[in-house]
Amino acid sequence: MDAAVEQAYVQVRRIIESRHEKFPVGKYVVGEFGWRTHTISNGKPMLNGVPQAWIIPDLGNLPLSIALGALGMPGNTAYFGFLELCQPKPGETVFVTGAAGAVGSLVGQIAKIKGCKVVGIAGSDEKGKWLTDELGFDHFINYKTDDIVKKIKECAPNGIDCYFDNVGGEISSKILLNMNTFGRISVCGAISGYNETSSPKATIVQYPVTMNQLRMEGFIAHRWLDRWFEGIQQNMKWIEEGKLKYRETVTHGFENMYSAFADMLRGGNTGKAIVKV
Repeated sequence: MDAAVEQAYVQVRRIIESRHEKFPVGKYVVGEFGWRTHTISNGKPMLNGVPQAWIIPDLGNLPLSIALGALGMPGNTAYFGFLELCQPKPGETVFVTGAAGAVGSLVGQIAKIKGCKVVGIAGSDEKGKWLTDELGFDHFINYKTDDIVKKIKECAPNGIDCYFDNVGGEISSKILLNMNTFGRISVCGAISGYNETSSPKATIVQYPVTMNQLRMEGFIAHRWLDRWFEGIQQNMKWIEEGKLKYRETVTHGFENMYSAFADMLRGGNTGKAIVKV
């Protein structure tokens, strides 16, 4: 389950009653509670080892909702998924699909912090303007209107070293065909196929993976549970320093939760999609 889908079940909630010493009344927690107004939790990890809830650290002047985005699972998905698997080096070229989403927008900025050239792919020129003008991406490709192959070669004439993949499908196949020897691919999700009614198909990728000796690895952010707050603290530091920016697309009303979720899957959000109730 990738970051976009998993986050649909995660909430920020205030503890209103407790008999658990680690979860005192009044504290706020992040938990995978589903679409509900109230939850009873024993505080124990779920069967897969993931914490059912974790207490939000002091966020200073930042909003609580950021614990669902840049200082939550999406932020750690970007931090660990990119840095641990892609291991970027200064001067390398990094491609990010789903670049205007909660995870992709952070990945591109972290890549810039690490001294890389960054190309973001998203579905509107408005999103592209945000990526380049505000977040510092070097180039933007509109997958709906641009000639993808032509733009890839224009933006990365010397090839691609790292690819953070949020979408899968034919776009990813085209990117892999333009990667440099020993390139690294971090596979976060495949949102291009989530709404397909039949098995989606794309150009075979084994050829470029083999011939260019690429390393391609999928992941779930909870792999780094033992370092969870490392990611949150580092991302918070970058936000405080002005190096990491975030945006939220907010929908109001519990009754609008489904439409907000569906709109997110269609690419209607910029940054993290949030429902406030």
